[in-house]
Amino acid sequence: MTLAWLCLIWVFLSATVATLPLRMQFIPGAILLVAGPVLIVVIGFEVGFVFSVIALAAYVSMFRNPLLFLLAKLRGRKPEVPR
Repeated sequence: MTLAWLCLIWVFLSATVATLPLRMQFIPGAILLVAGPVLIVVIGFEVGFVFSVIALAAYVSMFRNPLLFLLAKLRGRKPEVPR
């Protein structure tokens, strides 16, 4: 039951951070970006693989742009940061 509450809080926090101005999204967004995979792994252990795959799809959909930015940085490119 605790896992369900943690996931629900994560979703509401993500939606709240998305409504903030871009310059205020970086720190809370980074925290949520790191916390997401941790929750997905715990979902996989507690509930099952199928649900963790569904959660991973939702996570990648929600954080598509930050993940593409990090991927470009890892490849050595200089991605443009929106203003």
